[in-house]
Amino acid sequence: MKRLGTILVMMVLWSQACLAQYDKDVFSFRGRNALADGRYAQAIEQFNILARLDTTDYWTYFYRGIAKYNLGDIRGAQQDFDTSVRLDPVFTNGYHYRAITYSRFGRYDEALADFKKAIDLRPGFIGLYFSRGVTYFLAQRFEDAVSDFDRYIRKEPKDPSAYLNRGASYLFLGDTTKAINDYNKAIKLDRFEPEGYIRRGRLYAERKEYDKAIGDMDKAISLDSTNTFAYFNRAIMYYDQMDYNRAMSDLNHVLKEEPGNALTLYNRSLIYAQVGDYESALADMDRVININPGNVLAFYNRASYFAQMGRWKDAVEDYDKAIELYPDFAKAYMNRSYVKNMMGDMKSSKADYQTAQKKVAEYRAKTADSEGSFADTTKKYSSLLSLDADFAKKDFDNELLQHRDIDIRLKPLYKFRLAAARDNQMYALKNRYENPLMDRFINDSHVPVIITNLDSIPGVRVVGSFENAVMGDSNLGAGRMTLPASELNFIKGLYELQNKQFTSALNYFDRAVESAEDDQTKAKYAEFYRAFYMMNRGVLRAEMIDFIASIQNNVQTLTMDDQGAIRARVSDQSSYTYDYSEAIEDMRQASALVPDFPYFYFNLGNLYCLSSQLVSSIESYDKAISLYPYMGDAYFNRGLVLIYLKDKEKGCIDLSRAGELGVADAYSVISKYCEDERH
Repeated sequence: MKRLGTILVMMVLWSQACLAQYDKDVFSFRGRNALADGRYAQAIEQFNILARLDTTDYWTYFYRGIAKYNLGDIRGAQQDFDTSVRLDPVFTNGYHYRAITYSRFGRYDEALADFKKAIDLRPGFIGLYFSRGVTYFLAQRFEDAVSDFDRYIRKEPKDPSAYLNRGASYLFLGDTTKAINDYNKAIKLDRFEPEGYIRRGRLYAERKEYDKAIGDMDKAISLDSTNTFAYFNRAIMYYDQMDYNRAMSDLNHVLKEEPGNALTLYNRSLIYAQVGDYESALADMDRVININPGNVLAFYNRASYFAQMGRWKDAVEDYDKAIELYPDFAKAYMNRSYVKNMMGDMKSSKADYQTAQKKVAEYRAKTADSEGSFADTTKKYSSLLSLDADFAKKDFDNELLQHRDIDIRLKPLYKFRLAAARDNQMYALKNRYENPLMDRFINDSHVPVIITNLDSIPGVRVVGSFENAVMGDSNLGAGRMTLPASELNFIKGLYELQNKQFTSALNYFDRAVESAEDDQTKAKYAEFYRAFYMMNRGVLRAEMIDFIASIQNNVQTLTMDDQGAIRARVSDQSSYTYDYSEAIEDMRQASALVPDFPYFYFNLGNLYCLSSQLVSSIESYDKAISLYPYMGDAYFNRGLVLIYLKDKEKGCIDLSRAGELGVADAYSVISKYCEDERH
C-alpha cells in the first residue's frame, strides 16, 4: 500500500509537470501569434502568465518587451530587456533592443554601449549596424551614422530604408547631392513606396526646384491617395510659389480626411488671411484654439486678423492671452502697443512699447537663441508651419486622442490653486471626496486654496497680493502670523503660479519641499504636507514641458519587430523628446508619503500616459479609482487609454461610467468611438 501511494504521488507530480510544460507552450504560442498580428495588449497578457510560470525564461521577457515597446511603453520595455540580459548575459537580442529603448530616451551613450556588447557577441549580425546607425543619427553624430549605413548597405544593398536613412544623414551634413542620390536609389529599389518620393520632393523644394518637387508629390499621391502628408507638403510647395488656390485645395483635401488636423487648419487660416478672407481665417483659427487652447501663435495671429478688421478690443484680448501664455513675447507687446494707440490709450500703449523694447534688449543679451526666441522681433510668426506632428502616426486615429473636433484630450492634472474665498464645507455634497489630511491641509492654510484640475475656476478671481494675504490683514489670510518656512514658500509659489511666473513658482515649490523636513519639529503635519508640495511641483514641471511641446511640436517614431533589424526611418527634420521623469518621481514620492490619496495616482496615470508607459498608466488609474470610486475623470482617462490599446469594450464601459459621474465630455467621445456601426 505504501509503495502504491508513492507511485500515485509520483504520477500526480509528473502529470502536473507535463501540464505546466503544455501550458507554457500554449501561452508562448498564443503570445507570439498575437505579437506577429500586432495584438500587443493580448500578447502581454500571455507573456505575463508565462513570466509567472517560469521566471527564468529570458525569451518571455524579450517578447513582452517588444509588445510593450510597440504600445509605447518604452520604460516597461526597457525593464523587460534588462531582465532578459540579466538572465542571459550573452543574449544579443536583449542588448540590441535595450539599446533602442535607450536611444528613445536620448541616453545615447548607454545605447551605444549596448550596441558594442551586441556587436562583440555577434559581429556578423548586420542588422545591428542599421540600428546603431539610427542611434548615431538621433545623437546627431551624422558621420558615424553614414559609416554604419555604409556597412549595412554593403551587405544588404537592396534595402531602400537604409538609403532613406543615409540620405537623411547626408542632408544634415549639408551634402544635398549625396542625399538626393540616396533618395534616387531608394526609389529605384522600391518604386511603389511613397516615402522616397516625399523625401526627395521636400529636398527639391528646399533647392527651389518646385517643378520636380511637385512632380514627386504627385507621384507619391498616385501611389497612395490617402497619404495626407504628401498633400500637406504639396500645399506648402504651392504656397511658396504663391499658387494659393492649389495650396488651399490640397489643405482642403487633408481636412476632408482629417477634419480636426490642427496644423492644417492653422495653415489654411493663414492663407485665408493673406487673400483677405478674414472671416474664414477667423473660423479656422477659432477651431485651432478650441483644439489647442495653449497655442500662443494661434492667439497672436488671430489678434492680427482682428486688428486688420479694426476690431481693436478683440485684438487686445487675444494679445493679452498670448502674453499670458508667454510673458516674454516681445512682438505681442509691440503689436498690442499699436492697437492701444489706435484706441487712443496712449499711456498703456507707451508702457507696452517700453516693455517690448526691454525684452528685446534682454533677448539680444542672451547667447542661446532658444532662451528667448519669442522676443525676437525680426522673426515672422505668420508664416506657414510644416511640422510632421499630425501625420507621424497615421495608423493611430488619435494619438492621445487629441487634434480632433471633439475635445477628447486627457482630463488634466490635479493641483492646489488659490481660491477667492474659503470653501464652506458644512453642506452635504453627494460623492464629494473626503480625506481628513487633505481637509486639514486646506483648513490650516493661511490663504484659501482648493484642489482642482481646472485651469480656470468659474466665478473665481483671486484678489489681493501675497503680502496682504499673509502679512497684512484681509479676509484671505490670517493676518500677521509666523508661518513655517515650508508653508510660506508654498503660498509664495501659488501666487507666482497665479501670475504665470512659472520659473519663480517652481523655485518656491522646491524650497517648500526642502524646508518641510526641517519644519517637522515645529509643525505636526509638515511631513505629510510635504507630499502636497511635491504634487504641485510635479504638476508644474509637467505643465512647463507641455508648453514647450506645444511650440516645438515634432515627433520621432521608431517601430520594432522581432525579426532582427529595426525598420526605422529617421526623420529629415529635427525632433524633440520630452522627459516627464522628474514629475513622475515627485508624484511617486508623494504617494509613498500619503499612499491613500487618489489624486497622486490620477496624476501618475496622466504622466505615465504622456511618457508612453500605458500599462503603468492604467495601473495608476486603477489605484485612483479603488481609493475614490466616484472619480469620473479617472474613468474617463482610463477609458481613452484602453481605447488606444484597442480594448474598446472596456474603454467604452469606463466612458459610460464617467458620464454617469458627471463628466459631460464622455458622451461626445462615446458617440464617436463606442456606437456600434449599423448597416
